[in-house]
Amino acid sequence: MNIKEKLEKNICSEQIKQLYATEEQNKYINRFLHLIETYCNVFHDDVEGVRLFSAPGRTEVGGNHTDHQKGHVLAAGVNLDIIAAVKANDSDIIQVQSDGYKMITVDLKQLEPNKSEEGTTLSLIRGIAAYFIKMGYPVKGFNAVMTSSVLKGSGLSSSAAFEVLIGTIINGLYCDNKETAVKIAQIGQYAENVYFGKPCGLMDQTASSVGSFVAIDFKDTEHPVVEQIPFDFNSVNHVLCIVDTGGNHADLTPDYAAVTAEMKSVAAYFGKTVLSELSEQDIYNNIPALRQKCGDRAILRAIHFFADDKKAVQEAEALKNNDFETFKQLIMASGHSSFTCLQNVYSTSNPQEQGLSLALALCEKILGKQGAYRVHGGGFAGTIQAFVPMELLHTFHAEMESAFGKGNCHVLSIRPVGGVEIK
Repeated sequence: MNIKEKLEKNICSEQIKQLYATEEQNKYINRFLHLIETYCNVFHDDVEGVRLFSAPGRTEVGGNHTDHQKGHVLAAGVNLDIIAAVKANDSDIIQVQSDGYKMITVDLKQLEPNKSEEGTTLSLIRGIAAYFIKMGYPVKGFNAVMTSSVLKGSGLSSSAAFEVLIGTIINGLYCDNKETAVKIAQIGQYAENVYFGKPCGLMDQTASSVGSFVAIDFKDTEHPVVEQIPFDFNSVNHVLCIVDTGGNHADLTPDYAAVTAEMKSVAAYFGKTVLSELSEQDIYNNIPALRQKCGDRAILRAIHFFADDKKAVQEAEALKNNDFETFKQLIMASGHSSFTCLQNVYSTSNPQEQGLSLALALCEKILGKQGAYRVHGGGFAGTIQAFVPMELLHTFHAEMESAFGKGNCHVLSIRPVGGVEIK
């Protein structure tokens, strides 16, 4: 029985229910059926042998700007994803047609990084395939069509989802699924670093690849300690809302760079590379000297690191203990630290634009002590994250969209699995 017949006979319905946290599977079944039809039209092929894959977007839950200091992070996969209809083609050519984009063609006889390809999707595919081939797998070509529901510019990391999707496809087609979810994440990071030319961390890829809530310890970045926390988010009568405040991201690179540079300047005072090599007490014992050498904001950002590093661990423990109320309290404390110490809710170069601050103030008004909320991702502009009780969702959604525009409050759930094949 081919995958189209399985979908039509509802054989995949339980898996789809799990992926998208919904009792209404027909919408998603039709999405997959439409993608299969698109595949057949694009490649002038039949459905026999077509396989379906999915990789989710991710949200950063705890550990705001702790990963680059080799600290702890709590992240999660969400129920928005990139899906692909794929068939092996027994050649050295990979062809990928993403919805709304031109066909990408990658020749597997050319595996070395190409400077002219940096910053392109093609470079990511080449880099991921090259890594699998260097590990000794008999990787050949495939044809694929893809479509995405991961919101661009929302901090949900569509790029990581794409990397995980390509890795999951190759692992399924040519590696008998021997590679772990963490290894697929590391392969995606390698492709982004070496082929795409972006020095990203590993959090985004790991959260997408592993799924559910994911606790990550980055002390050893070559071998991060990753623990999936199978917390049943649907049982707590909350939803995850991502609110896009419509901020301008154009000139924020100096703001992001300053966070890392200032944290590292404090570490460098002690002859270390990153803050995780120090103790919190080192900071408090040397404040006068650090003020002279690094400045007050650098000290505050170091204080935030140690506080949020602990909270990321405590948040994970709360979820493992099914203590969602403590988890929410920790989220609030983490958000407060980001606002007051990390100071990444608006750019000091443009203090009149404070969409994140406004959104957080509205959260306080609407949710009070019933929900939890904080800046989402890198900060300075963009999105906030809120855990909203179902009974307040209508009011929350209406007021946020009134303030920031229709379609800018996204209601999500936590996806319990990462990159998968639909079977």
